[in-house]
Amino acid sequence: MSDEATTDLALLAGDPAGPGPARLEALVVRLRTVEQQRDAWQTRCAGLAGERDQEREAVRRLRASGSYRLGRTLVTFARDPLHSSPRLLRRLVGRMRRRAPAKPRRAKVAAPALPTHLYVAIGLRLPALRSFVLAVQRRLLVEPDHRAVVLTDDPAFSLLRGSGLVIEYLPDRQTWHRHRPDRPWDGVLAERLARLSREHAAAQVIFIDPDHPPTLADLLRQHDTTMPVQRSLQQS
Repeated sequence: MSDEATTDLALLAGDPAGPGPARLEALVVRLRTVEQQRDAWQTRCAGLAGERDQEREAVRRLRASGSYRLGRTLVTFARDPLHSSPRLLRRLVGRMRRRAPAKPRRAKVAAPALPTHLYVAIGLRLPALRSFVLAVQRRLLVEPDHRAVVLTDDPAFSLLRGSGLVIEYLPDRQTWHRHRPDRPWDGVLAERLARLSREHAAAQVIFIDPDHPPTLADLLRQHDTTMPVQRSLQQS
């Protein structure tokens, strides 16, 4: 507590009439300010003490390390090599022998990225779509030679997110015409295929026949994993 606050309190104690409300409030505010300053200094001192302990521990670990002892030996030898003791020289030579040259690290060669195949599964309802996605997933387990991206128009596509394939969605023709009759659905499909091809760097765009989607046996028979291209995308 400051000398001024102590003097004010002493005057109040000797005042028989007692302090006025304004004077008492001012003293309370001053007392709280002094207490806050005291707490701030205590917190700062505690933080500085913690930093001091951390620095001491870092210095202790440094002095206990072999690199520090080797450095001190080198400095002692460099300052006075003629009067260095034989024990110091033996210690220096022994340490230099034990420090074997580090082996050069081999540069890691990144594995080549797999090509991406974009499967256009338009017109497949959920059961057929699930069977097709499962077939592609198993095909990639047998021969992981590409990365599969499936474009579907089934609104329940989110149920297949756990398959490990990339699932993209485009509203079907009827839904699109109801909400956006001003834009032809075929043009929207072409734009979406172009954008997905750029984003995924697709090496192939493969259209799936909605009436006869390939099975796992069909995929395994395809050595180049290329499906027959279906030109018609009309939906029932």
